Amino acid sequence: MFDHYCSFSVLRPLLASQKVTCIEVVEELLQHTHAQKDLNAFVNVYDQEIVENAAVVNEKIKQGKGGPLAGMVVGLKDMIAYKNHPLQAGSKILTNYVSPFDATVTERLLAADALIIGHQNCDEFGMGSSSENAYFGTVLNPLDKTRVAGGSSGGSAAAVKAKMCHVSIGTDTGGSVRQPAAFCGLVGLKPSYGRISRHGLVAYASSFDTAGIFAHTVEDCATVLEVIAGPDLFDDTAADRPVPCYTHLLDHPGRYKIACLAGTLGNGGLQTEIKEHTLHGLELLKKEGHQVDHVHFSLLKYALPTYYILVNAEASTNLARFDGIRYGYRSNQATTLEEVYIKTRTEGFAKEVKKRIMLGSFVLSASQCETHYVKALKVRNLIKKAMQDILGQYDFIILPTTTATAFRVNSFANDPLSMYWSDLYTVLASVAGLPAISLPNGVDQKKLPIGIQVIGNYFEEAKLLTFACHFETIIK
Repeated sequence: MFDHYCSFSVLRPLLASQKVTCIEVVEELLQHTHAQKDLNAFVNVYDQEIVENAAVVNEKIKQGKGGPLAGMVVGLKDMIAYKNHPLQAGSKILTNYVSPFDATVTERLLAADALIIGHQNCDEFGMGSSSENAYFGTVLNPLDKTRVAGGSSGGSAAAVKAKMCHVSIGTDTGGSVRQPAAFCGLVGLKPSYGRISRHGLVAYASSFDTAGIFAHTVEDCATVLEVIAGPDLFDDTAADRPVPCYTHLLDHPGRYKIACLAGTLGNGGLQTEIKEHTLHGLELLKKEGHQVDHVHFSLLKYALPTYYILVNAEASTNLARFDGIRYGYRSNQATTLEEVYIKTRTEGFAKEVKKRIMLGSFVLSASQCETHYVKALKVRNLIKKAMQDILGQYDFIILPTTTATAFRVNSFANDPLSMYWSDLYTVLASVAGLPAISLPNGVDQKKLPIGIQVIGNYFEEAKLLTFACHFETIIK
């Protein structure tokens, strides 16, 4: 079989010439999926449906009428709606819920003739950094099954790395695409807030959430972003901006000014090998003629607490809709309306989600709102301004994606606060709403992947992807 797993750009001409058919591609990826069930990457695989759809798309290709993603096999995180298919957001509370509509992302993928293989496992409602907080169980890292695949989009990352699909669509609230991408040695793109419609994405924190893309190559990320980005009448937060032809711009890198946040490399909790590989990557960029400066960023230590205060506050509001009345799970132990609410939510939500709802309700309470929530909003604005000031002088900000490589399963079972710190470097772009991409940057002594993160300016994904493609080339 042709080596089509790691790049859709390799597969596309093979499909066009019919040296390989969509059905052959799908059947082989399904074999990989079922042979690696122990990774727990999928919650639902749509075997029969994707084979039938593959036959239809293959006919379109033969007639020269295939869409831009014709033959690409895509997985959806279990927080993205797919009409007439189950949607649970990794939670018991949405048991038996079937989506009556497509997310805008899903709709655009299907219109481009992508083939959706199934829904992928994740931390419940996207709340986690390891995909261990999932109703369907922990996702394992394909590179080392004793370790996590990252979170919350762990199943999406594991599926791409294990060659179960070409691309996965995850969601990124504070790093949920970039961190799993780093842990699994993939490219993980979080676009600017508003670049992709959130319609049909299960809401966690509405002012942070965005769809993101997992792929083996920057080019595949660019190909998919061209299809799914753009304004949407169903989402007022989707920016009314034209979508560039990202793939046509990848081969035109310039000479860039790059800011490295000095405090990120001086952090005592940073794994030594990640620091070394980040510095090595910066040296390679210097040799290519780019300007690299180390820049002080005094607000780094405030990013994580600001993020968790705000996302928990928004989560407490968004998750109020899951009450056992309209859809999903309902406790059979309840006899009164009040008991329906209390028992359904008590039984339906797992520990981590309940903790975040309670923390969010606390910071929004009358006695705490000014002290915590309002102050966090002010700090968020300061971080946005400080990041904008840097990007006013530099083209990109570079820093590690994570503080450590993939950790062992249950490493933080008794110390959840330490796991929160693993989001330290990814939340900056999320708090500011900036586009960011995680790129593979070597491996540590245990052969576990290391990620390097590049942050660009608002809606400059074309420039970011061009630079990422350039870095991808020189790091190889």
